[in-house]
Amino acid sequence: MSAQPAETSTAPSLPWRDALKVYLEPATLRMLALGFSAGLPLLLVLGTLSFRLREAGIDRTTIGYLSWVGLAYGFKWVWAPLVDRLPLPPLTTLLGRRRGWLLLAQGMVVAGLIGMALNDPRQGLPPLIWCALLVAFGSATQDIALDAFRIESAETRKQAALAAAYQTGYRLAMIWAGAGVLWVAAWAEVAPAAGATGAAAYQNGAWKTAYLVMAASMAVGVLTVLLSPEPVRRVLPKAKNAAEWLQSVLIEPFADFIRRYKWQAALILSLIAIYRISDVVMGIMANPFYVDMGFTKDEVATVSKIYGVVMTLAGAFVGGVLSMRLGVMRVLMLGAVLSAASNLLFAWLASRGHDLTALIAVVSADNLAGGIASAAFIAYLSSLTNISYSATQYALFSSLMLLLPKFIAGYSGAFVDAHGYAQFFTATAFLGVPVLLLVALAARITTTKAPAERQ
Repeated sequence: MSAQPAETSTAPSLPWRDALKVYLEPATLRMLALGFSAGLPLLLVLGTLSFRLREAGIDRTTIGYLSWVGLAYGFKWVWAPLVDRLPLPPLTTLLGRRRGWLLLAQGMVVAGLIGMALNDPRQGLPPLIWCALLVAFGSATQDIALDAFRIESAETRKQAALAAAYQTGYRLAMIWAGAGVLWVAAWAEVAPAAGATGAAAYQNGAWKTAYLVMAASMAVGVLTVLLSPEPVRRVLPKAKNAAEWLQSVLIEPFADFIRRYKWQAALILSLIAIYRISDVVMGIMANPFYVDMGFTKDEVATVSKIYGVVMTLAGAFVGGVLSMRLGVMRVLMLGAVLSAASNLLFAWLASRGHDLTALIAVVSADNLAGGIASAAFIAYLSSLTNISYSATQYALFSSLMLLLPKFIAGYSGAFVDAHGYAQFFTATAFLGVPVLLLVALAARITTTKAPAERQ
């Protein structure tokens, strides 16, 4: 193996025509479908679930604490070494290491979503939460295997395009799991009893139908896994004993990263830990906010479906192309600024009440900012990995990305109850200020440090 030159601001860029053609390659198109499979479960155990719970009469503080189900994504680095190296007979024999783990993880997601469909939160939260935990665990495991699958499917300079395609599929799935599930639930509702409002008007049967449709939607990812080729398998040296195996599987992936970046690893990990903090902390209360502002499921779904899709696609595409043309770090800074600023628009929306036009403007801006930031951030994380430990190292990075934000987000409901929505959204915007400094400092590191080793 030989180390390739690091991406720098002076590195030769792809011509526009070649940069655009990458999006039509089979590996990129596969990542579009697999990105959909990866993005589908997230909102169903977080954002969409919070809408469902709020509609069922669950208080905001409880909803905030229940968002800690998402901490499963923050600890996936714990079992990532097993996903990276452990075979799954007979799945590994039939499909390969990466596809075998992907199929197992997708099966867990489907089972958990069916369980969430069959449980009514008004009859008790524990069964629903256990099923949500299964979805989160299966989804996190899918992320581990899928990140390695993506990194191993193309050379370094095409990772931004794969990241953009992955992010496009991911964001489309989040819209389907956010707007689509609301549309399906609204369509499945029957006329409420006269005078029924609030929790009394909640219809669990409609949500049951919606979650079963979401479980069926995982077929997109399952079929893609079954029809995709397994990335070229790397021949790994066999361990002589258990201690050597543990060293190579559990310790070496982390030691490799520290060796390459030394003390600067702390700066990089700090950036990863807080880059998406504004979006993640704000996102938990977005759907309860819509409910409390009087927006119906149809309204929220329609705005997200039409304007959210267009702006998400535009953001992911622009982020991917700009990353290849201008360099990931410049676009990473742009995404950080836009993500924090879009939260201030939600604070403005809180003062408008039930204003559909304002909702359209805010959702459009937020999705555009999120698409740009995410495409650049995924490409940045991919550039940090050594392909010998791609699943484990990427799982470490993406876990850190969620761990602190998800923990803080657990208190979001209590903050809203104490201070109101406007102050909450403003506070989440200011959480993004330290990110700008860390991006500027990290940009200097990428111009001097060699990237991950690749064939």
